[in-house]
Amino acid sequence: MSAISTTNFPPLESGDRLTRDEFERRYQAMPQNMKAELIEGVVYLASPVRARGHGRPHAQIIGWLLVYTAATPGVDLQDNATVRLDADNEPQPDALLRIEPEVGGNSRINDDDYIEGTPELIVEIAASSAAYDLNDKLNAYRRNGVKEYIVWQSYENRLDWFNLQQGRYILREPDADGIIRSQIFPGLWLVVDGLREGNMAEVLAVLQQGLQTPEHQAFVEKLRR
Repeated sequence: MSAISTTNFPPLESGDRLTRDEFERRYQAMPQNMKAELIEGVVYLASPVRARGHGRPHAQIIGWLLVYTAATPGVDLQDNATVRLDADNEPQPDALLRIEPEVGGNSRINDDDYIEGTPELIVEIAASSAAYDLNDKLNAYRRNGVKEYIVWQSYENRLDWFNLQQGRYILREPDADGIIRSQIFPGLWLVVDGLREGNMAEVLAVLQQGLQTPEHQAFVEKLRR
């Protein structure tokens, strides 16, 4: 969300408990380089971004998803976009994939240029398992029906991929080839150890295999119709 300092609203502080409307009013008065989220009615301000701990894994995730969206019309990739999930939750996910509403997606871009509704897939880069990405934010995403949620804990170099099943998040495990295949976005394949080791050539090669499958081709045809 962009921020323009034009009011005398109190500054946002981590731990503030606000309505979404009040959060947005204060956020718009903050400096433009600030990032804040509202999770379960509580404000979280982002810490400075470390290069190896966040910047690099974030870029690698975006690169993987960008290749997928380039081959999949009707699927939208967003980086740090504000999402109005519900009255108590307005996160800015590190990355998300959404299906356009014209072809059956659950979210839309509103007149204010924010996302409203529930993206189908969200990715967060978390410092560790203690981060709120695996606690309050996970519960907010689960309750709002985010179908796939990926958390890369950069310090432990652990990647968790959750699928929503009957209102619960089920942790996915890589198959015998070390690959997790998206259940919502056919052809979105991830070789987990390749990503954890920074081997983007392998990550993109495996993704290309997924993009060549009949399942992905059928998905593209469905979106085009």
